[in-house]
Amino acid sequence: MSNITAAEVNKLRTTTGAGMMDCKKALVEAEGNFELAIEILRKKGQKVAANRSDRESTEGAVIAVVNSDNTAGVVISLNCETDFVGKNEGFVKLANDFANLALNFTDKESFLASDFGGITVAEKLIEQTGVIGEKIEIGAFERLEGAFINSYIHAGNGIATLVALSANVEGGAEAARNVAMQAAAMAPIALDESGVDASVIEKEIEIAKDQLRAEGKPEAMLDNIAKGKLGRFFKDNTLVNQDYIKDSSMSVAAYIKSVNADLKVTGFKRAALG
Repeated sequence: MSNITAAEVNKLRTTTGAGMMDCKKALVEAEGNFELAIEILRKKGQKVAANRSDRESTEGAVIAVVNSDNTAGVVISLNCETDFVGKNEGFVKLANDFANLALNFTDKESFLASDFGGITVAEKLIEQTGVIGEKIEIGAFERLEGAFINSYIHAGNGIATLVALSANVEGGAEAARNVAMQAAAMAPIALDESGVDASVIEKEIEIAKDQLRAEGKPEAMLDNIAKGKLGRFFKDNTLVNQDYIKDSSMSVAAYIKSVNADLKVTGFKRAALG
């Protein structure tokens, strides 16, 4: 049996994030071979991942990052099973490292296949499942591009958003962040009316009609009244039509125009745990 030193154990621990005793056992099994010890720990992660594949991973950390010229951003969630793990400093750092790497990719599949310290992101997730002992996976992956983008991460890393504006103007960075906070707080389903799926609109009209029938309204009046209620639905659930949370006397669209008359919100992305 090889004589395993504390320095070797610490090096393996730093490289993999595994516990001290797990690292020592892996090095003993590998007879001091560092690369083989890493492989042993990864195989352990695969076993743990297989055993926990049916677990729910609804906790974790949601991170939004934007590139250096504010023209692209991503929101990802690194999911785990418990709030205790999700708030761990090392876990949140890993989520941030993943998010910064994700900026280079347009979809989740290519991101998972990309290199992360000599292994793929997907392999790193399996490795960390073995280290942490919980199911670890990438949940949300949302990318946004535009003329100017800013982000917001809610305290506790439970919600993160991106907002795109039509131009990079004076005051735009603060405005985009304010609207990103709005999107985090109010959870709009679309940017404006045109972004709401037709099936959602049909469902809302039918709900409104059912309510009106229950109130005894004549059938001939239902369509017009239901369309009026639909307008309220758009106001409550589409970002630019919502009341601005910092000044309810104006809509989000009106707030943006108060910053610059020609400015518009052109897109947003939102991801949340649970």
